[in-house]
Order: sequence, then structure tokens, then C-alpha cells
Amino acid sequence: MFILLITSVKCSDNDLEVEQTPAANLEVQNFIWKGLNLYYLWQANVPNLADNRFSNQTELNNFLKNYTDPEVLFESLIYDRSNTDKWSWIVDDYIALEQSFQGITKNNGVEFGLVGMSNGVDVFGYVRYIIPGSDASTKNIKRGDIFWGVNGTQLTRSNYSNLLFGSAENYTLNIGTLNGGVLTQGTTTVLLTKTVIQENPVFISKSFESGGKKIGYLMYNAFTRDFDKQLNNAILELKNQGINDLILDLRYNSGGSVQSAIYLSSMITGQFKGQLFTKEHWNPKIQDYFEKNDPTSLVSNFTDKMSDGTALNHLILTNLYVITTSSSASASELVINGLKPYINVKTIGKTTSGKYTASVTLYDSENFTRAGANPNHKWAMQPIVLQEKNKLGENSPTGFAPDVNLPEDFSNMGVLGDLNEPMLARTLSYILTGSRFTDTSKIMEFPEIYNTKKEMPYGDNMYIQRNVPFDKIINQ
Repeated sequence: MFILLITSVKCSDNDLEVEQTPAANLEVQNFIWKGLNLYYLWQANVPNLADNRFSNQTELNNFLKNYTDPEVLFESLIYDRSNTDKWSWIVDDYIALEQSFQGITKNNGVEFGLVGMSNGVDVFGYVRYIIPGSDASTKNIKRGDIFWGVNGTQLTRSNYSNLLFGSAENYTLNIGTLNGGVLTQGTTTVLLTKTVIQENPVFISKSFESGGKKIGYLMYNAFTRDFDKQLNNAILELKNQGINDLILDLRYNSGGSVQSAIYLSSMITGQFKGQLFTKEHWNPKIQDYFEKNDPTSLVSNFTDKMSDGTALNHLILTNLYVITTSSSASASELVINGLKPYINVKTIGKTTSGKYTASVTLYDSENFTRAGANPNHKWAMQPIVLQEKNKLGENSPTGFAPDVNLPEDFSNMGVLGDLNEPMLARTLSYILTGSRFTDTSKIMEFPEIYNTKKEMPYGDNMYIQRNVPFDKIINQ
């Protein structure tokens, strides 16, 4: 999408002698600065990214020489990392990044969250679910299990990253129990091995009959483009079962493809084809270019087919109930935000992440696309380049507060998809009674500090993959 933007906008190149090649040892740094200068959403807020910061390539080179580590340079150019841009990132291997977008990772199959204990130091983990076909699926470990250590070492805020996400392909989890908020260290252990697996995000699809209603349930754990057709098939099954309402379980879905979010929202409805689902808002100079030359490319509408022509299945629903936690982020929030102006959307659980922006992969090539990428390295960036707003011009930087407040009870997590699983049971009750009151006094809440989804290369981000009308830009 960037080929003609660069030749037409020329935002970063007005004052730089672009024909001058940077020193070989500065290739990555040069790519980082120029990519962020052109596309970064908060470019205007970073003085060192200003269009007039350097008058020529030599001045830029002299600046870049201060950063021998590309990651240090990248971080120095990120705006307000703690509060505003918590999501942009850079990788030194774009092959792994691309695979992660397809749901391909190297892990042992235990999807888990980590929470902090009251002493402010120690950490314990809880198993969210097990990925089918993984090493963990063959071991004695399941949803709801609590673990306190790795290889006999107590997890803490300072060591969990090395112990759980380090280079070791094998480790042993130390299993414990949690009762009344008290963690008891047990002697049970589980040996796990990381392998390369591809996770199907369409985790559970089924329906229930209750109170004279046919209610569908879909647990969807990532917006992964490679599984859009499996998602479409799941929606068809629910349609054939004649559901009246849908429970969409996004409690562990930290995001992914914007296009998949558009497809899912179009599948849930179907009666709004061609109407605005979401609109992109880039940095001022890129936004100005699009608004003047091709404003329709900023708009994503509800659709009835995929990019390859596959017809979407539609539920034509007017009620949607979404199970959320603080891990429900980006594309998950986009579905909620995009549908709210059109249908009755209610959320059950906890406030969502507050991730309202999207990124794009930038490669070190003349047009920042994969084609022609510099063969000397595999660095790539995933900077935030735009924010998404719905039909009403709204998004929610602070997240979506639940209509029914209910934290997950780590002492009683239940079986996903089972009618007695606490969050599903409460959602069904809300659908049938309309009551928002929930007694949470017996649920011990702990602050979640990390989870396996955040360790994915795309973390809790959402990314755009769409075509831009190049012919309109060429013929402007």
C-alpha cells in the first residue's frame, strides 16, 4: 500500500538527499527513521522525527551513528511508551513475525496468564486452555491448573520472562493449588516441550436451548486470516442451528487482522452490507493525502464476501453478548466498537484493554513493502500507523466497561463451553433475566501482569492487510 504514497507524499524526503545511500552499518537505522518519519501515527509528537529535523542525509547519518543497536533507536523514537504508544514494536526476523500472523509459533501449547501475589514479588500462573495438537495436549495439564514455579524455582516479577519465555525448549512446570486466595505449592510437575504449531482460533462453536431461546456460543481466540474460512463455516453451523442470539467469547482474544474483524462483524449481522463499519485515521500528512486523493480507501464497510470472492454466511442478529477480560484487545474491541452503532452489544466480564489503534509491517525496501526487502538483514517494524473509529466517529482508549461485571475465578474456572462454566453461565442468565447484578464478593481478584498472547510477535496489536487503489493514486 505504500509504493505510491512515497512518491506522491514525499513527506520524509522533502529536505533529505534521498539519492545519497547511508553507510552500510546504518542501513537498519536509516530504514527505522524513514519508516517512522513517514507512517508513525504520532510522528508530529516526536521532535527527532520532524520533517525538518535533518537538512540532508549526512546530518541524518551523524544522528544515526549514535545508535549502534537498532532497537535502542526505535525505542527512542516511540512517543510516550508508558501511556500512549504501548504497542509499536520491531523484530530482527520478519519470517517469524509473518508466521505469527498465520497462527504459527513455537510453544508447548499451554495458554496461560500470570498474576501477581499480594507480596508484590511472587507470581503464579493459571492455565487458560490447551492448544489441540500441542505437546501439552498429550500431558497431564488442563484449564484451571495453577502453577507456581519453573524447574523448582518460584516465579517472580523479575524472573518469569527468562523462565517461561527464554530460549529453553523444555521446562518443567511446578503445579500448586489456590484456595481462598491462598496459594499452596504442590509437588506435582509437568514436563513440557516447545514445538512449531499452528493454532486454529475457532476454538468452540455450539448452541444451547434455554428459556425458549436458541443461543449460539462461539469462542474465538485470535483474528487470524488463515482461518477466516473456518470461522465462516462455524457461523454457517450456528445459522443452520437457528440461533436467536450469539455469545461471542473473546476473553483471551488479544487481536490480529482488521480484515478478519470486518468479516466476523459482517457474519454476525448481514443486514448492513455496504454501510460503514470503521474508518481509518492516520497521521496528519498521510491522512491529508488520502482525504484529497482517495477518501474511500480510509473506509471499511460491512461486506458479504471475502477478498477471494468466498460468500460470507450471515446470522442477521440484532443482539450480541461478548465475554471480555482485560486481555480482550484491539481487533476484539474493534468488533464491539464497530457493531455498537448498529445492534445491541452487551459485554460480560471485565473492562477490555483499550487498544484502538492498528499497525502495519514495514520492511527495509524502497516502498517499505516485502518486495525488494534488503537482503542484508531481516529487520522489520510494526509501528502504530492509524486509529480506527466507528460510524459515530468513536473508539474507546480506556476500554469497554462490562455491562455485567464478573472477573474470572482462578479457584473455579470451569470447563470452556460447558453450561456451568462461570462466565458462560452468567452470560446465559443475563440473556434470560436481564439482571446485571452479580455477587463477586467471594471471588479473589489478582492483578494480571502478563499472558502468553502478549508474548506473540504481534502481542495485543491489530494490523491492516488490505488493498489500496493504486490506479487512483497514479492518476491523481
